[in-house]
Amino acid sequence: AQRLALKQELPLHVCFCLVPKFLEATIRHYRFMLRGLQEVAEECAELNISFHLLLGYAKDVLPSFVVEHGVGGLVTDFSPLRLPRQWVEDVRERLPEDVPFAQVDAHNIVPCWVASPKQEYSARTIRGKIHAQLPEFLTEFPPVVRHPHPPSCPAEPIAWEACYSSLQVDQTVKEVEWATPGTAAGMAVLKSFIAERLKSFSTHRNDPNKAALSNLSPWLHFGQVSTQRAILEVQKHRRHYKDSVDAFVEEAVVRRELAENFCYYNENYDSVQGNTLGHLQMVREGKMHGFLRMYWAKKILEWTRSPEEALQFAIYLNDRYELDGRDPNGYVGKLQGCLWSICGIHDQGWAERPVFGKIRYMNYAGCKRKFDVDQFERRYAPTH
Repeated sequence: AQRLALKQELPLHVCFCLVPKFLEATIRHYRFMLRGLQEVAEECAELNISFHLLLGYAKDVLPSFVVEHGVGGLVTDFSPLRLPRQWVEDVRERLPEDVPFAQVDAHNIVPCWVASPKQEYSARTIRGKIHAQLPEFLTEFPPVVRHPHPPSCPAEPIAWEACYSSLQVDQTVKEVEWATPGTAAGMAVLKSFIAERLKSFSTHRNDPNKAALSNLSPWLHFGQVSTQRAILEVQKHRRHYKDSVDAFVEEAVVRRELAENFCYYNENYDSVQGNTLGHLQMVREGKMHGFLRMYWAKKILEWTRSPEEALQFAIYLNDRYELDGRDPNGYVGKLQGCLWSICGIHDQGWAERPVFGKIRYMNYAGCKRKFDVDQFERRYAPTH
């Protein structure tokens, strides 16, 4: 967007349209997002870029903004999910005909429609396609520079508290203390992952008692840290931690973009056609350990009347409590995805058994073989 503005010698405006509700998102998610956006607004001001927070759905507020400010072109991000894709289509229909509209897949490394032209069957079928295109797309970002063309009138000050009063979301799911919103905090988490946890990622990432995960998913989900930035930084340490770096690339790039591929090419990504262990961690901290998220979803399948009901419960709880809920990875990603756990999407068929059919089976005894369950339960035992 800046490159286009510089070429035309025009001011650059950044707009965020704040919708009053989004799926099962609660005040936990909105506060994380809005506090991150405050940091964006401050950075834009330093770069002589106007930042606007527009209250309402994009189709209702953005076309009129474009006309009032004489905007010559519009650039937007990409999401494979149903609602954001509809928002983009609604804006496209309402824009003046002479305003070009471009969409950039900025949160994947290989753009979703470039990675593959069709729905992929598994990680095995997409892995080679992703890796073949990483040399072209896994590159350093061009810098955003101080913009030399100021707007004719400054952006209106943002009444951040008024933003909160415009929301129509559940206020009972409170913020978490461990995750500070914003790019600066997210980069600090990335730095600590590389310094302290990367060395054990390949061996201990499935043990909830070990500090081996990156814990970056909330910042990645809200775009406050780019997956591309995380990979670029982690890969600098491949000589020392080859197995861990390769495993991280597999999880953060191949598996994540496989989930994006599924949601983009399969409109039934949140339906079947398409426990307390871990649950308390999710409710309190907004992030359940990946291995336990898989076990938790399989327990829901075991305890409910049908796969349809299990999926409905799992998606509702995932989207309500997880900071990285409402994300392709949450629907179909390995270790996190509800469809991966309940419907076997992108997994192989296993021996037939009651309730589970050919879906990969997990049980309590398997957890005890993987990690010290008693230690984990003591950590998250109910306080009353």
